[in-house]
Amino acid sequence: MSEEAVTTRTGDGIATITLNRPAARNAITLDMLRRLRDAMTAADADPAVGAIVLTGADPAFCAGLDLKELGGSGPRIKLSGGERAEDEPCGAAHCPWRPTGKPVVGAVNGPAITGGLEFALHCDILLASERAVFADTHARVGVMPGWGLSVLLPRAVGRGMARRMSLTGEFVDARTALRFGLVTEVTAHERLPGRAREVAAAIAANDPEAVTALLASYRAIELEETAGGLAREAATTREWTAAGVDRAAGASRRREEVVRAGRRGLDTGADGNRA
Repeated sequence: MSEEAVTTRTGDGIATITLNRPAARNAITLDMLRRLRDAMTAADADPAVGAIVLTGADPAFCAGLDLKELGGSGPRIKLSGGERAEDEPCGAAHCPWRPTGKPVVGAVNGPAITGGLEFALHCDILLASERAVFADTHARVGVMPGWGLSVLLPRAVGRGMARRMSLTGEFVDARTALRFGLVTEVTAHERLPGRAREVAAAIAANDPEAVTALLASYRAIELEETAGGLAREAATTREWTAAGVDRAAGASRRREEVVRAGRRGLDTGADGNRA
């Protein structure tokens, strides 16, 4: 029997959700996405949970969409922002999972690429292993973001750095991510799980109603400030898709460049099948 694509471990007021396709560098399939959404919803509904930790099974956090599935004939992950297939329910069109009322601490243990970077951007607090690298390769593989990256990334790292990451596809190491504000802390790789749990435990130890109300306020303010940008990103993605761009072919054309980037020492998790 194959392992679960997403696992959850709960204890001491913390739900640790792990993306668990390590051989595929935790690349996103429709099955993984469904399981992640279910896990987030369950953790959010659990009265014993005060905070959620999201991480990946080594060696990666998440290498992005599985391009084998994207280019296959079966059910696909819908990329167009603002619209969702019936088999891909989501509470908000720009969000990879239904927004939780509890804080999500991202423990980025390795490469967080494109869709994986979007997962990270939807966490409330990010910690990184020294092995973490971040990249937006949408332009490399010929797809548009659908989960708010073009809005959230410049808020995290600034206008210039966000455009540089998106337009070049360059990889950013953990220390650079810390310097630009994408992550709040970089720690030794073996220390990351414990450190993420310490941060989550500090949250869970506080008044839960106050944490929920304060987080809701932060998110409502952010949504008021970004609603127009999220709508514009969704429209851009719909227009790109409607133009008839062959996303799978675009990915195939660029896959060798992603592989070469990995061989230069930044392990993207790409083997020609992921972005």
